[in-house]
Amino acid sequence: MIQTIAGDAWPWARSYPGGFSPDVALDTWPVHALVDESAERFGDAVAFTFRGARVSYRELKREVDRAAAGFVAMGIGKGDRVALLLPNTLYHPYAFFGALKAGATVVHLSPLDAPKVIAHKLADSGARTLVTTNIGELTSGAAKLLGAGLVDRIVVGDDRRFGPSSLTGPLPADGVTAWDDFSRDPGSTSFPSVAVEDLALLQYTGGTTGLPKAAMLTHANLSAAVSSYALWSAADRLTRPGQEKVLLFLPLFHIYALVSVMLRALSDGQTLVMHTRFDPETALAEIEAGATVFPGVPTMWIAICALPGFEKRDISSLHYCASGGAPLPVEVARKLKDMAGIELLGGWGMTETSPAGTNIPRGRPDKSGTVGLPLPGIRMRIVALDDPRRELPPGETGELAVRGANVTSGYLNRPEENETSFIDGWFLTGDIGYFDQDGFLFLIDRKKDMIISGGFNIYPQMIEQAVYEHPDVEEVLVIGIPDAYRGEAAKAFVKLRTGASNLSLDTLRAFLKGRLGPHELPAALEIREALPRTPVGKLSKLELKREERGKPASQSQGA
Repeated sequence: MIQTIAGDAWPWARSYPGGFSPDVALDTWPVHALVDESAERFGDAVAFTFRGARVSYRELKREVDRAAAGFVAMGIGKGDRVALLLPNTLYHPYAFFGALKAGATVVHLSPLDAPKVIAHKLADSGARTLVTTNIGELTSGAAKLLGAGLVDRIVVGDDRRFGPSSLTGPLPADGVTAWDDFSRDPGSTSFPSVAVEDLALLQYTGGTTGLPKAAMLTHANLSAAVSSYALWSAADRLTRPGQEKVLLFLPLFHIYALVSVMLRALSDGQTLVMHTRFDPETALAEIEAGATVFPGVPTMWIAICALPGFEKRDISSLHYCASGGAPLPVEVARKLKDMAGIELLGGWGMTETSPAGTNIPRGRPDKSGTVGLPLPGIRMRIVALDDPRRELPPGETGELAVRGANVTSGYLNRPEENETSFIDGWFLTGDIGYFDQDGFLFLIDRKKDMIISGGFNIYPQMIEQAVYEHPDVEEVLVIGIPDAYRGEAAKAFVKLRTGASNLSLDTLRAFLKGRLGPHELPAALEIREALPRTPVGKLSKLELKREERGKPASQSQGA
């Protein structure tokens, strides 16, 4: 049994907006039912805009039903897996909801995945049907998968359907099925009954080493997350039902965009303004044209802040802005507030929580650096690093554990990892942090990123937050490197702002004195023109760690 501390069952309740209670039961439903209900509620309201296309809620249902009928005609049903190799395009919601309505489980692939990774995901998931589009070289890559026997059939949607684009690539090769031939009038097609406990999505998540693993997310997990977001949004007046134009640059093959943006927006009758790729100037142009909600990741906000003249642009249409997917540097949030008056909210979540976790309430500048309060219906606690059954009191640092209807039951084909990831029904997140007396969560770092230097625990994220305060720094990542005396030491990788003079290690350490303890100061610095990113645009330490492991210790520590 978990050892609990004395106190309220929901200690963050006192900080909830409007006295709203976090102690609620979350509604769940088959995810594709959202499309049917929204078509009834919102009818001819615009669900998506994408290049030259405008799709109403009623039209979205029609396209989803046609896709579902196509899958059923292929013989796909309950227990089958359908892989989506799609960037942001309307074919994604059509295929995603259509596969679920046919009773299948969706497997998300990233268009930026290496062939080796795609092959692993297909084999691991058991997906034999692939849906893609002719953007870039996706169709030629998919044809190779077919030729290698990794899939049995491929459905390809023609990108030209949505208007001209420089991204449109060659048409499908022989041996694949065109979307128009696949999608069919449902007529009297019988769709299976889908239970909320059924597996809806295999969502692959990286980890620091090895090949990706798939979090198993049920219809209940995904819909519970949407329900939790909806309750919070209503309590904190974040969005207005049926009134928002939501910028969708985040990739739908990522859990953040899928649930926190698309499913949440469609449940509320919003219009999703979808783009295949992020560009900061395009984002600002859309805002000036009337976009009201912009969810992004920190790298997007950093890029927007770096645009010349950003502080003079008209962003008055924005009603709600959020950052997620990765820790937001406090300094970036401060600059956005100072330059443009944007209160950048957001919170914490992960693939395994579908990804609902915490949100930052409006109007709490006294809680700078927090990732917010646990969302309604989601329980959290901080447990000891050396004994995950022992809960820690407010103010003490340990590992974040979470439970709720939104939390995965485990990883596909990973019984040993499942055994160590759950303790008495609580999922151990691998994030290190603490709750304050008001129930606000502060995260310090990832458990696997923690540096142990001379017996001290050093958290790279805390160093990064301090480095971001330097006026010449645009982006920074900190990792641990071997140190002959201390065991490990911190090394900072920095991208400088345009026009900044070179930054030396001694200069950086002098700047950080008083901001960090002596044991936390970086022992090495490397200036780079660009820092590595994940396929969804988050800054990534994995490549840097691999590089450093391949260096002699003396070279690794050089400035």
